[in-house]
Amino acid sequence: MTPPAATSVLELVRLRAERPEAIAEAAARRRRRPLLRTRPPGDPNAPGRDGRLMIIAADHPARGALAVGDRALAMANRFELLERLCLALSRPGVDGVLASADVLEDLLLLGALEDKVVMGSMNRGGLAGAAFELDDRFTGHRPLDLVRNGFDAGKLLLRIDHDDPGSLDTLQTAARTIDAMAAHRLPVFVEPFLCHRVDGRLRTDLGATAVATSIAIASGLAGTSAYTWLKVPVTEDPADMARVMEASTLPAVLLGGDVGDDLDAAYGRWRDALALPTVRGLVVGRSLLYPVDGDVASAVDTAVSLLWPGRRPDMIDEAPHEVSTERPGG
Repeated sequence: MTPPAATSVLELVRLRAERPEAIAEAAARRRRRPLLRTRPPGDPNAPGRDGRLMIIAADHPARGALAVGDRALAMANRFELLERLCLALSRPGVDGVLASADVLEDLLLLGALEDKVVMGSMNRGGLAGAAFELDDRFTGHRPLDLVRNGFDAGKLLLRIDHDDPGSLDTLQTAARTIDAMAAHRLPVFVEPFLCHRVDGRLRTDLGATAVATSIAIASGLAGTSAYTWLKVPVTEDPADMARVMEASTLPAVLLGGDVGDDLDAAYGRWRDALALPTVRGLVVGRSLLYPVDGDVASAVDTAVSLLWPGRRPDMIDEAPHEVSTERPGG
């Protein structure tokens, strides 16, 4: 196995300054894997994932969204975020990561993306709290960037407010981006919401009607849906999820969102929704990377157990990949 370009965050910082071409070199030699892994038929104890996905999300900082619960700058410390990400990615059953280019390139140099699904975040221009939040420009990865780096998928956010003309621009750009991803045969995960402003602040509607409508709109975007996945929230009333998920036949993953202090309740909602036929996994970030008790490994392991109940960890994934998280200054 080729050693990582950087074995610590300190080395990573030096490498970025002195050899920026190391990023492209690390991307070129990264060991890739299929988006989905499946068990051989007839062997319930064989290694494999039953076509499910466990992805850690870390694209929040690029939108200026740094808060976790009441911690306003929880995700502002990049060194700490990388420590938490490396730990989460090392846990058995974790398939990969969703992040912006800067975070993915840090993880590339640290060697933390070997044999992982790498999902690039695409539209980050709708900055959190901005007046132009719904005019959500594609300021992150382009399809050609994902292809050039050998990444495995992309993700776009699609927030729609019927009272905001910026939503139409986002819809049109999203559709053309889905077309471009399909032309490269790259999966794109579309995260749709209906939302509205209350006292100037954007609020997401998680009612059954709103979520079902957003799913129907997202499913119909572009000239083909062949490579489209959905990234959806659990509805305000979890009992509505079965009816809501009947709005599309596209494969879907559940997003985590800000679950507050009650992570156990979130686990319960995710467990129930994962039993639905179109739901194929989890894409969760803040609640697993910054759990209230601080135990990242335990939070991630519990989430993984929801996808493969009763499976031994060694039957889910390979041995953990360890990365030193030495910081500048010691």
